Amino acid sequence: MKILIANRGEIAVRIARACRELGLPSVAVYSEADRAAPHVRAADEAYALGPSQPGASYLSVERLLDVARLSRADAIHPGYGFLSENAGFARACRDAGVTFIGPSPEVIECMGSKTAARSEARAAGVPVVPGTEDSLGPAVDLEAIIRIAQDVGFPVLVKAVAGGGGKGMRGAATADELSSAVRAARSEATSSFGDASIYLEHRIERPRHVEVQVLGDGFGHVVPFVERECSVQRRHQKVVEESPSMAVSPDLRQRLASAAVALARRVHYGGAGTLEFLLDEDGRFYFLEMNTRLQVEHPITEAVTGVDLVQWQIRIARGETLSLDPDAMLTPRGHAIECRIYAEDPDQGFMPSPGRIEALRTPAGPGIRDDSGVAAGFEVPIHYDPLLSKLIAWAPDRPQAIARMARALDEYVVAGIRTTIPFFRWLMGQEAFLLGRVDTTFLDRLLASREGESFALPSASLEDAAVLAAALHRMAGALPVATAGRTPGSAWRQAARIESLRS
Repeated sequence: MKILIANRGEIAVRIARACRELGLPSVAVYSEADRAAPHVRAADEAYALGPSQPGASYLSVERLLDVARLSRADAIHPGYGFLSENAGFARACRDAGVTFIGPSPEVIECMGSKTAARSEARAAGVPVVPGTEDSLGPAVDLEAIIRIAQDVGFPVLVKAVAGGGGKGMRGAATADELSSAVRAARSEATSSFGDASIYLEHRIERPRHVEVQVLGDGFGHVVPFVERECSVQRRHQKVVEESPSMAVSPDLRQRLASAAVALARRVHYGGAGTLEFLLDEDGRFYFLEMNTRLQVEHPITEAVTGVDLVQWQIRIARGETLSLDPDAMLTPRGHAIECRIYAEDPDQGFMPSPGRIEALRTPAGPGIRDDSGVAAGFEVPIHYDPLLSKLIAWAPDRPQAIARMARALDEYVVAGIRTTIPFFRWLMGQEAFLLGRVDTTFLDRLLASREGESFALPSASLEDAAVLAAALHRMAGALPVATAGRTPGSAWRQAARIESLRS
């Protein structure tokens, strides 16, 4: 099997490495902006797609299938984002005789519609958040939506039927707020997904967001994995994930896994997928949606189970039978945390920070993994999601995992652009995070309380300074530094602090 990787950045590098370990040739594609990107060198072959704009390159089904024919690729791995949850693309691959590494177009279509997915969940006996059963298209007027919202019960969330990632989502506590929420949600849904259809959900106050990874093969077997905690979000976007969740007991883990398996089996799911749930303060869980692709946060599941999820995606696509022990996959080995490192300036409202990476030093050491899609000298483009890398820390327990993450963030140096590294270094020291007292609104409240304060620390180590000096030597002007600075022994003092907070 020869695999074309229909993506870019760190996930394209990740897939190319999985292919190499399996002894399979891989094919990279790139836009004009990514001609010198690391993922181009990571694969065995690379082909130009076209201009930098996604619509003319990574989102072009025709161009991708042309490259598949030219390179004689047998399969296409979509990664995540771009066309990964596009039923039309999966169908076009099938029609072209190319294996789509993911679920069938019919399953993508069904679970890609939030209302259809909720209907399937109810049929599978999985609890869902109270809300509308049918989508509300553009023809449904505001007065009708207000009446429906009153039946659902305020506060409500107005959500796009298509897509995900927090786009097309707005909250309304009263009927007076509903009008602007509906307009904004429909507008964003139209621009992001080409579909203005919405639905309403009752808003659960301060829930946790937990999710269950599943793998399904072509023979009816579904294996669930230990849950991931994804409650640390900024404006509905995940920024930190960890596994397992401090809020999930062994009994609740089994019930979440059983619900995930029931729904996956009902829709005959094949490949890797994730079922997302909201967990209320009383420990009740509700199905939220299903992502019919690999998740950004999949490495933390790999860290606590020892399973390579990307390789299993490929093996399932080749027709292999799942041979994983479900009980073992629900028994976490240690604790893992992931921070999404973005080319964003946290001191400027997390605005994108494209530009040239003049110097780069990534962390290493016990329990540290950095899935990166950039290198020194790479020009971070403005055309795509600003995710640079995913930093993962694993340790035998949560306090040690946090300490390792703090140490790794101290070591991480990116010169030339702003990144979210200083923000994460700050977050690792916040008491509520250290104690695991988080929910989906926790981070927004925390950020609002420190508006105007800088995340940057005043000092950096001599080693950091040496790296920057080398970069500065090649440039005429000063460079912004995305480093959190270092306080000797700070990571281990932080682990001790967690223990003192608990006692």
